[in-house]
Formats: sequence, C-alpha cells, structure tokens
Amino acid sequence: MTQDIQAHGEALVAAARAGDAEAARRHTDFFVTGRLVDEGIPYWERAVQAGDAFSHYTLAGYRKIRGDRRAADALYRAVADRHAESAHGLGVLLREDGNPEAAEWFRRGWEEGRDLDCKIELGKLLAAEGKLDEASEFLMSDIEPGDIAVSRSAQLFDSIRERFDRVAADLDAAEEYGDEEEASDAVRPLYDLRQHFRDYPGLLSEAAVHYRRASALSAVARVNHAVLLMEVDGEAFQDEVRGLLLQSHEEGYEGAAYVLGVLHEEQGDLGGAEHWYGLAAARDHESAQWNLGVLCRRQRRYEEAAHWFREVGVEDRDVARQLTRIARFRADGVGPGKDLRRLPGLRERAEAGDVHASYAYGKILGDWGGAAGRHLVRWYEPAALAGYPPAAYDLAELYGALHRPVLRDRWHRVAAEAGHQGACNRMGQLSEQHRDYQEAERWYVRAADLWSPLSAMLAGKLKAQRGAYAEAEPYLRKAWVQRDDNEYRVEAAGYYGLVLHRLGRFAEAVEPLRTAAARWQNQVVSRYSGEDPDVLSRTVDPQKELELVEAALAV
Repeated sequence: MTQDIQAHGEALVAAARAGDAEAARRHTDFFVTGRLVDEGIPYWERAVQAGDAFSHYTLAGYRKIRGDRRAADALYRAVADRHAESAHGLGVLLREDGNPEAAEWFRRGWEEGRDLDCKIELGKLLAAEGKLDEASEFLMSDIEPGDIAVSRSAQLFDSIRERFDRVAADLDAAEEYGDEEEASDAVRPLYDLRQHFRDYPGLLSEAAVHYRRASALSAVARVNHAVLLMEVDGEAFQDEVRGLLLQSHEEGYEGAAYVLGVLHEEQGDLGGAEHWYGLAAARDHESAQWNLGVLCRRQRRYEEAAHWFREVGVEDRDVARQLTRIARFRADGVGPGKDLRRLPGLRERAEAGDVHASYAYGKILGDWGGAAGRHLVRWYEPAALAGYPPAAYDLAELYGALHRPVLRDRWHRVAAEAGHQGACNRMGQLSEQHRDYQEAERWYVRAADLWSPLSAMLAGKLKAQRGAYAEAEPYLRKAWVQRDDNEYRVEAAGYYGLVLHRLGRFAEAVEPLRTAAARWQNQVVSRYSGEDPDVLSRTVDPQKELELVEAALAV
C-alpha cells in the first residue's frame, strides 16, 4: 500500500506539472475513493504549487471540512476564474458566511463553466428574493433533458407558486362571501411552507399579502401570521409579531393572548407569560390554563398549579397525572427540576458580568422555563467565549436548532478541541458525513477516550473497516461489554465479531456475531441508506462472518 500511495502521489504531481488535468484528477481519485486523505494532502499541496485546479478544489474541500475556512477560501479563489467547481465551492463558502459576493461566483461558474450546481444556486438566490417565477424559468432554460437536479429545484419553486395561487383563489371565495372561517382556513397551508420561508425569505412578502387579505376578515388569520413569523425568525420579526398579536387581542380574540403568553415564555419573561396566559385562561382557553399550570408547577406554586390543571378538566388523564405529580412533590418535599426562583439572582449576576451565572441562567430558562433557543444565545455565548466547553457545546446545539450550520460547526469544534466528549462525537459525525474517515476516526477516538461507548463503537468500526483489527479490538470490546440493549451495541457486536475473526480468536467471535446476525437487518441496516454504495461496500455482514467462524471451528 505504501508503494501504491507513493506511486500515485508522484504521478499526481508529475501530471500537475505537465498540465495533464485528466491524469491529475485520476490520481486524486485514488486517494479520495481509497479514504486516504491524510496521505493525499502532501501530494495535493505539491500539485497546487504546480497550478493544478482540481487539486486546489480537492484540498480546499478538506481544509474546509477540517475547520480552516480561510485556507479553503484562498485555494478556491486561486483558480475559481478558470475552474467552475472551484467557483461553486467558493460561492457556497461565501454564501454560508452571508457574503453577497457568492452570487458573482455562482454566475461565473455557470456562464463561463456551465456548472449546473452554480445554476441551481443562482436559481435559489432568485427565489430567496421572492422571484419564484423568474427562478423556475431561469433554471429550466438552456439545460439538457437529463439535468434532473435542476429540474427538481424548478419543480419545487413551481409547487410553491401553485400553493400561493390556491391560497389566493380560496381568499377570493372567502372575500366574496365575507366568510371569516374560510378566510382563516385559506391561509392555513402557508404555515406548511415555513422551512421554505427560512430558505427563501423573500417569499414572506407574498405570504404577507395573503395574510393581510385574510386578516381583514379574521383575527385568527392575523394570529396565524404572527405564529408563522415566530417560527421563521421570531427575533427578526419581533416587533411585527407583537403588533399583530396585540391588534388581534384588541379585536377580542382570546387566542391572541395565549400566543402572547407563548411569546413571552419563549423570551424567558415568565411574569409576562403568566399575565397573558391568565387573560386567555379567564376566557376558558384550555391551552392557556394548561400552560399556567405548568408555569406555576415549575415555580413550585403547587396550589395554583393544581387549580389551573383542574380548570382544564379533572377527567382528563394528563391532568390526573399532573395532579398526582404535584401531590408527590408536596409529600416528598422535592421540587420538579431546577428552582425557577433562582432566576432573578442569576440574571443580576449575569448582567454584572458573571459568565457562569449567565450560562446557568440560560440553561434554567431553556430546560425548565420554556425559553426558545433564539433567546438563549445571548446567555450562553459569554461563557462559550470565555472557554467553558459545556457552554460552547450547548451554543453549537442552539445554532443547529436555529438552522445556522456554520456557527453550529464552529462552536462544536471549539468545544471538541477543549475536550468536550459530545462535541468530539459531533465532529466525528461531521467528518464522516463528508467522507473524511481518517479525521472522523480521530474525533471518535478522542470521544471514546472520554468514556463514550457509542464513540468507542464508531472509532472501532472505522478502524475495522480500514483493516486495523488489532487497533479496533479494545474500542469495540468497550462498546460490546456495555450491556445496554440498543442498536449501537448490536452494531458493535458485528464489528467486534469481525475483528475477533480476523485476529484468529474464533471461539470468542461466535457470541457477538450471533447477537449481531439475529438483529442486524432491523436494528442496523435500517439506520443506513441502502442507496449509498460507499456505505454498503464498507458494512460488515455478520451472518457471513458467523458462517466462516463456525466453519473454522468445525475444522
């Protein structure tokens, strides 16, 4: 293998110096498909010096995956004006960072290099400006019949246009008859597009036109508009959301007070939440009564909590369970979770600059106070910036839930490099997702060394898949000896049995292989894509291994 690596590497560099792009790409494929990124990097660096564009592109991708976005930018940029794939890579990098320069590189990649990925990105940018029809028309122009990915994007935009047109037609009917309920129902399908509104924010302007038409007939429609804006980006639309809800409340719709309560609870304002829930609950709004019960229970105001749960209805099973819990808390003298009465003191310390108090305040608000993730970033960030690994990890998780993948990955890396086990595991997953298996293995090993049986299985699995059976054995054994009955232990059993077989320990291999073979299809295969040839080619077959082991033992 060492000779093959050297032969392909030197051939790659020679091809780059000779300007033979096809040969350079062929030798690059040896390293990529062979999962030999570490071994390929020194040769790609030399090929970059020789000016090979695909080596720039390949190395930039791995620099980005491994956290060096600045180096990736420089590598893409060096050849983007003559290499369409690098123009696309640079455009994606810039788009992820919110840099409008991305559009120029997508345009050049399409117009000068006919790169379909660049064309798709240009279509998405048009859609993000709210230009659905232009986006679809642009995508479907000047393409070949087999360009399925382009067609799929155009079909998405056409389907959104059809949804908007149906909403408009239904509103026409509602306006003709002055039907309040029909107007509210007409705009209800727009809520199902909330993910598309996040991806293409310009579409919200057209949605707002429909909501305004519906709101002229229905206060409920106005509240639904507010709820949609809260889902898409509650912080950016905070003032508009509040204005819509207050207007509906003034028109007498009790649901508006309830949603105002949710809004305040998500912001961590428990007093404001209680006020608005109380107004809705007084008008027999069942969800508001329930939320008041939960809010009071969390604050250990058990008498009030029991009152509001009973208002929902004592015959309700969930109410009965809550009343039983409250009785147990009273009898045991133990409160549910964190004591929310700590919040004012923690906030005072946080605002005075205590980063750990800030993090504790955010954690209690998020875990027990009902606050939404977008309102917790400000409380987690000081401790994360100060180098506290749990805060960095939780901040990463918040950004993940907020659909901010670049910030998610950045903070996972910060936490992982500081030794956070969960973050190391996340970094391993990210690397594996991008098929950088050597980097993934290193992260899983770090997580396993912090005593994570799951990460031990993942590290051992990658080692076994590259044939490092002796290295894999202790990691897979660690996962196997955990007697938790879950699918990860089943997967560990399959690879542990493989390793023991390859190491000649046939008798020991039988039990894990039998365990794996009996449950492999339902608990392991079902978790992976059956359409990914790379995954399929690397996956162990425990039944086959078991047959080989039993045959060896019989001999």
